[in-house]
Amino acid sequence: MPPLKITIPATHTDTPEQGKPFTEYEIRIVHPFPRTTTTIRKRYSDFDALDSALRSYVGEPPPSPLPAKSWFGGGLGKLGIGSTVGSPELISKRREGLEQYLQAIETSEDGRWRVCPAYRSFLNLDSQDDKRSYGDLPGAQFGKDRVRDPVDWLEKMNEARGNIQEARLWLTRREQAMTATAQHEAGANAKGGLVRAGTLLSALEEALNRFEGKGEDGGQIGAGEIRRRRDNVSTARKERDGLESVLNTMAVRAAVSGSGSSTPSSSSAAATNEQKSGLFRGANQATGRRVLGPAKETERTRELDNEGVLQLQKQIMAEQDQDVLDLTAVVRRMKNMGYQINEEVVRQNAELGLLEEDADRLDKKIGIAKKRADRL
Repeated sequence: MPPLKITIPATHTDTPEQGKPFTEYEIRIVHPFPRTTTTIRKRYSDFDALDSALRSYVGEPPPSPLPAKSWFGGGLGKLGIGSTVGSPELISKRREGLEQYLQAIETSEDGRWRVCPAYRSFLNLDSQDDKRSYGDLPGAQFGKDRVRDPVDWLEKMNEARGNIQEARLWLTRREQAMTATAQHEAGANAKGGLVRAGTLLSALEEALNRFEGKGEDGGQIGAGEIRRRRDNVSTARKERDGLESVLNTMAVRAAVSGSGSSTPSSSSAAATNEQKSGLFRGANQATGRRVLGPAKETERTRELDNEGVLQLQKQIMAEQDQDVLDLTAVVRRMKNMGYQINEEVVRQNAELGLLEEDADRLDKKIGIAKKRADRL
């Protein structure tokens, strides 16, 4: 699904009975599905609050900078000198800058700013989504969790991983909790995260079936990418199911302990510890999309997830190390051959010296023989 078409076609200056006049910017939003248009008005202070919220949520500034609050800095700006009110030219320049600011967020390949709750609330997108009717569209049973396109798939996959990660953290807190109330609260939060992750993973699987089929959504991504994303979903579901198993085991153990019954068997305890050691291992690891950094995607990496890329990197490094060892052996052999060639050259030079001496002696004997022949 294409991004939202956002424009700021007009501005409105309002002069309240009490207070200073201010400018409102009319934001027009064209939604691709269903084809509807909504209009909202925001002041510059609303944009400034949004920018602060986006920086706090993502940790980085949006792709396009927000226009300056005033056209003069320092004390003049605080006194209101340099304000756009009363200057159509300055208002027009700020309108263009604010429009570019929103369009850059909406069209950026990095969707972290678009999924920020503050951004969606700023544009009233959540209320608009509530009014949408998906009808008989494939995946409509998931409502707002329905995956619209491959980019939305990545965002929801990232959200599912975040829920699984959060569930790990809550399970760790439940294990460390000293009171029944704290254990119950941590367990409930973990259960909520796992349920949410399960819903998203089901929506992601349904979307992959659509992307792979021959319908309206088919052919959006290649077969190799489909396989890689299926592997990601399968891995995430295994993690989610494993965490749910650990949570259920904890609940049973707490119930048995609370009823005063005997403790679970050693084999069950061992299995639980083994599960926890495997599932809690990634509790403090950051989740996110697969990122190759400055490297480009290749045929060898296209179907691999993060672990696969890491294993491939290790394999390539091992192959390079082996190549270095082989090259070292070749260089060593060349060195030995150089020594042998040098020795052979020295020996041949010595033999040539002897041959030259023999030739000189033979030449002298031939000279003597010629003189004797001349006398005769």
